[in-house]
Amino acid sequence: MAEPRPPTAGTGPVLQPAFDEHHPPDPSLLSDCVHCGFCLPACPTYALWGEEMDSPRGRILLMELAQSGERPMGPEMVSHWDSCLGCLACVPACPSGVAYDRLLEQTRQQVERRYARPLAQRLWRRGLFAVLPHPTRLRLLTSVMWAAERMGARSLERNALDHAPEEIRAALRLAPRAGLRTAWTKLPAPRRPANGRPARLRVAILAGCVQRVVEPQTNLATAEVLAAYGAEVRVPSGQGCCGALELHAGREEAALRRARQFVASFEDPGVDRIAINAAGCGAMLRELGRLLADDPDWAERASLVAAKVRDVSEVLDELGPPDSLQPLPLRVAYHDACHLAHAQGIRDAPRRVLAAIPGLELLEVPEGDLCCGSAGTYNLTQPRAARDLGLRKAANVRSVAPDCVAAGNPGCLLQIRASLAEQGSALPAFHPVELLYASLRGTRPVGM
Repeated sequence: MAEPRPPTAGTGPVLQPAFDEHHPPDPSLLSDCVHCGFCLPACPTYALWGEEMDSPRGRILLMELAQSGERPMGPEMVSHWDSCLGCLACVPACPSGVAYDRLLEQTRQQVERRYARPLAQRLWRRGLFAVLPHPTRLRLLTSVMWAAERMGARSLERNALDHAPEEIRAALRLAPRAGLRTAWTKLPAPRRPANGRPARLRVAILAGCVQRVVEPQTNLATAEVLAAYGAEVRVPSGQGCCGALELHAGREEAALRRARQFVASFEDPGVDRIAINAAGCGAMLRELGRLLADDPDWAERASLVAAKVRDVSEVLDELGPPDSLQPLPLRVAYHDACHLAHAQGIRDAPRRVLAAIPGLELLEVPEGDLCCGSAGTYNLTQPRAARDLGLRKAANVRSVAPDCVAAGNPGCLLQIRASLAEQGSALPAFHPVELLYASLRGTRPVGM
């Protein structure tokens, strides 16, 4: 009688990874996390809820489980990844140097390809990206809202808010009351350096997609201030959305298509710097070489363009302030936009640029590294957490008794204004270049 044979290794069920083979979360990056917990105090959602799976190390653990096939990509797992703001406060807090930004980007692309969201979520997200990256569509929507308000629909809107889904309520709460002239403002014209001086730098500016509709005064101020600082300003006419909103939401194909369009619009060899006045856009555009590394037709072109990308505060800091800055006696609470401070590591340049304004006093906001809740489209897809963080930020801003707020990102400005208004405060919020523009003109900022 034959001896029984021992079971052969590997005859049990084979675990299948939840991710496909196209840029899954990098195992070498996953293994960098030693689950020490230094990221916990830095994480906004952990600060809100105290839940392990809503912290960076908890989300990395879920990535590992999905990668190994031990857990399927189900609604609960996806909800923890969705609840991450992508603020990246955990990245500088991590002693092991975990590239959580790369891991989150890779994971969200997998989710968008491989997870079937509930119908309501799918429709809402598609609706957002059918409008936000398209300035003309956003202008039309803004015009409709303006017309409805002029026809006395504000009371109907307030009544609708009581019954609408949270996401709709959040969108209406955040929507600026822009007039038609504001919404349809043209791109700034190119400018020579002020006073006929030779150009110290040739700078192209990105007007953005949402910003050019809801915050066009930021682009105007950017062009004027750069020229006053001695730059020749160029504004590529064919530019569109850079793709940052879609990349941060996991919509890889659409984001890379827009990234290629950006490269084509901004690869002028005569340009020395590309000035970005929206922190989320800048964080992505610095990574163009990596994002398009798989595309032999675009990889080198993208790297050359990415090497010129700077936040506008960096360009102004490089040029140095002109003698024409006039006193602006204001107490200004400076808010560090997450994709400026955490993703790009830019903290000092905006402060130095603002501190050069005579009479201006810069104030640091308590819990300054905590996200305001904007985070791209986060405040439109995760409205409850975003609102909680926004109100917390607004309370911290008000605690230092400023005259106004400054932040280098349009999403932060919209979020902070809406949160302040909800607390009954009319405190204005500006991009730093708007304060510089006011100083150059010797006037108060528009809106004060």
